[in-house]
Amino acid sequence: MMDFGGQHIVITGASSGIGLVAAKLLAGRGAKVSLLARRQDMLDEAVAEIGANAAGFAADVGDKVQLEAALDAAASHFGPIHGLFANAGLTGGFTPAVHFDPEVFEQTIRVNLTSVFWAIQKVLPPMIEAKKGVILVTGSMGSKRGMAMNPAYVASKHGVLGLTRAIAVEMAPHNVRANCIIPGFIRTEALDRIPPEQQGKIEARIPQRRMGSPEELAEVAAFLLSDAASHVTGQDWAVDGGVLESIEV
Repeated sequence: MMDFGGQHIVITGASSGIGLVAAKLLAGRGAKVSLLARRQDMLDEAVAEIGANAAGFAADVGDKVQLEAALDAAASHFGPIHGLFANAGLTGGFTPAVHFDPEVFEQTIRVNLTSVFWAIQKVLPPMIEAKKGVILVTGSMGSKRGMAMNPAYVASKHGVLGLTRAIAVEMAPHNVRANCIIPGFIRTEALDRIPPEQQGKIEARIPQRRMGSPEELAEVAAFLLSDAASHVTGQDWAVDGGVLESIEV
């Protein structure tokens, strides 16, 4: 049931990090994977590495016209979209709320939340017609808890969790599922740039005493996108080594 043969999965934010690792895993299990990201050169490198089961379509997801054009191009290339992994996002930067730039706030909400709604709205009609489809959204520990000095990011990630739940309930009669995956401290390029001593402090806060790998998160994403999770919808699924269940954060 983890065989994706014949299925077309679209992943946003797919040129690096979690999105790229997930794309490689899904393509390796038979999926036709459309990678969406802003930089065509990085997409070309990713597609060359993955092979014939992948195609890249450059778009800024914060631009509705670009996003919809990329989704149309993906559907034209690989056929109807069976699954959407809405993974692209911004951190929003860390600034006290009283000084937070309103333009940064609006941009973060647009990329992290509004663009997810745009993408879902675009892929839903064919899924409803086919009576089958799956949507997976990348949330955050910020979807579940507050975080000082990052109001835009936390608001956007709370928002995508609520959006996921709303879509799940509305689409359940159509056999279209929607879930939210919650990454904890996953060792990506960004975390690797943190000084070793700071990484040690982060790991000490994780009950498992280690960061997760993109591969570990991609395995859970693959499960939620697969028919093996056919009775799972409206859920937030943390891959965090126990952080959200810990008193210390």
